[in-house]
Amino acid sequence: MKLLKKMLTGIALAAIATVSPANADSVIEEIKKRGSLRVGMATFVPWAMRDKNGDLIGFEIDVAKKVAADMEVEAEFVPTAWDGIIPALLAGKFDVIIGGMSITPARNLTVNFTAPYAHSSLGVMASKKVAEGLAWPDDYNSADVTFVCRRGATPCTYIQDTFPKATLRQFDDQGQTLQEVLNGNAHAMISSQPLPAHTIFDNPEAAFAPTTDKIEPGNEAFAVRKGDMDAMNFFNNWILVNKANGFLEARHNYWFGGRDWADQIAK
Repeated sequence: MKLLKKMLTGIALAAIATVSPANADSVIEEIKKRGSLRVGMATFVPWAMRDKNGDLIGFEIDVAKKVAADMEVEAEFVPTAWDGIIPALLAGKFDVIIGGMSITPARNLTVNFTAPYAHSSLGVMASKKVAEGLAWPDDYNSADVTFVCRRGATPCTYIQDTFPKATLRQFDDQGQTLQEVLNGNAHAMISSQPLPAHTIFDNPEAAFAPTTDKIEPGNEAFAVRKGDMDAMNFFNNWILVNKANGFLEARHNYWFGGRDWADQIAK
């Protein structure tokens, strides 16, 4: 019996020794010691954008600030080009991606995703100058048609898979993709709503929606480095609590359900 107790005690101590370093090395502990939550993000209306004073505003900004406040630390934003945001996370440039990132199997091979905290779909904006008269979607799958998208974003993959005959041009800046269509240099762009709808509303003389169907409904989640169960536990439970208390729904409705915020950003 004594031998058995010694064996069990040894196993328990070994288990503690195995678990404790992982907990100590968690990004959650680093955040608490540092006093700031470093958030990787990219500007994208209305997820994250600059107001007239150059300050960051948007749905993601509200979410990240609330996460930081609940951790009793400061929110530190690290704007990053979208196509390099996952490598930057893996390199330790920031603690978490809170940037409207859709869950995909390909991304999940590299990072861990939390439970979804937001849901969206893609929309289409086409140029009246060069695309009016084209039937959606068949006429857009042509070598004569040019699509644009933000480099590294989910719509780029969708365009390549759905319109393989079309030309695809990719830009790091979302504003460039919009301008290419508005200027008639590209036939269409595909992006997360409500950006296409809002841009069409603001530019009825230059753009239109070739379809109003929802495309590729998606689930957005926080992304964290693999192997950190403490971080996954904290962020998942934060999402659970803030879904239940209505915070996430209220902020999403504000940023996506209307345009009361439009006068805060430069025209």
